[in-house]
Amino acid sequence: MFEIGGKRIWVAGHTGMAGAAIARRLQKESCNVITVDRASLDLTRQGEVEAWMTSNKPQVIVVAAARVGGIHANNSYPVEFLSDNLAISLNVIDMAAKIGVEKLLFLGSSCIYPRDAKQPIAEDQLMTGSLEPTNEWYAIAKIAGLKLCAAYRLQHRCDFISVMPTNLYGPGDNFDLETSHVPAALLRRFDEAKQRGDANVSVWGTGSPRREFLYVEDMADACVHILKRYSGSEIVNIGTGDDISISEFANLIKEVVGFKGQLTFDRSKPDGMPLKRLDVSRLSNLGWNAKTSLRDGLQKTYDWYQEAKLRGQLSKRGIEDKENFKESRLL
Repeated sequence: MFEIGGKRIWVAGHTGMAGAAIARRLQKESCNVITVDRASLDLTRQGEVEAWMTSNKPQVIVVAAARVGGIHANNSYPVEFLSDNLAISLNVIDMAAKIGVEKLLFLGSSCIYPRDAKQPIAEDQLMTGSLEPTNEWYAIAKIAGLKLCAAYRLQHRCDFISVMPTNLYGPGDNFDLETSHVPAALLRRFDEAKQRGDANVSVWGTGSPRREFLYVEDMADACVHILKRYSGSEIVNIGTGDDISISEFANLIKEVVGFKGQLTFDRSKPDGMPLKRLDVSRLSNLGWNAKTSLRDGLQKTYDWYQEAKLRGQLSKRGIEDKENFKESRLL
């Protein structure tokens, strides 16, 4: 057991969906959660990171900060996805070692596993094959972050650990139609189609790829569980261990939103990886399993989305600003 009670824990990337959920979960522990917004600290700038970390002296760090987005965003901004994520990982992890941080948890992503990895994907599948072309820029940077943690652990015995969450959804997600992931994009599109009274909604691809989806609050709970109970050198998958086809998933969202029209598929658009499901046996052996069903999680997410629209919270996060992508999606 690693005791987090009374520790100063910095959640880097607390404005993003994953980071915000982890910060909320940590509030239930007897620790001091530290956050800083991007206006005060740009994680891609080494000097700023060194000065802030030296001054604030976090004892534990959760690295949830990243440039994130869906297939369209990855294809449109390869430089930002590679360079920004490389910079964030190097700046934070390197400085964590220099100031003697007691423990660091780095968040990877299941999308960085090889495109044709054996299913379900075990942790040892990392770097055993070619990456999925639609997100290789992000994947290369994230792999570098994972390996940097491993390198510091090997050379300097730093207690730096890494986890690999599956596809996430939930409160605080990015609902921009050009830069979001599948769950948020579909929820928004079905909601808008419902409001307009459209006859149908078209979904990218064939609908045949299968994906695993995890409610973000469950992910946060898993991260805290791992932070307290794991200090190994191997990465740990975080997921449900179950998958669903995009077609089935789209129909489930259609039901949650209450859209009465037809669902069609645009086969001219890319599918991405044909199948992606994690082997979560290592996480289960640590005593943790997902608690939220997919339907319940989607309903909670849709409820949050509707409330956020009414409060104007979505526009305040800047997700409508296409010309300001570099600012709006750096979490």
